[in-house]
Amino acid sequence: MTSIVTIPDSHRDLLDRPICAAFTTVMPDGQPQTTVVWCSFDGTHVLVNTMRGFRKEKNMRANPKVNLLVFEHSDPFRYIEVRGQVVEMAEDRAHEHLDELAELYTGNSLYFGGVVPAELKDRETPTLCKIAPTHVVAASF
Repeated sequence: MTSIVTIPDSHRDLLDRPICAAFTTVMPDGQPQTTVVWCSFDGTHVLVNTMRGFRKEKNMRANPKVNLLVFEHSDPFRYIEVRGQVVEMAEDRAHEHLDELAELYTGNSLYFGGVVPAELKDRETPTLCKIAPTHVVAASF
């Protein structure tokens, strides 16, 4: 069982505001793969969304260890790094979560048909990924 580490209140806002995060997964050959993601926080877990079959999704299924880095754009020395383990990947509620992220990050209430073309909804299947923080670095200089 993964021991969950608490996100400090001093830096929780970095996960609650629309700040893009650098999200790293591990490739099959052991190399890191980093992409920019939208994220949210449910009070215990960091939530990210991806699409079924994307490299990031395949990486998390093969190796659930991930890393997320979010920094304050106006003060890049204020940041939070969350190392964690993906504890759940589900298609349930994934569309709803994507729409919530779209609203938060762009002001548009629809991801498919608002942020990206509507026809992608027929070809892509969102997957909601729940990450248990196992190590957190919260810094301010």
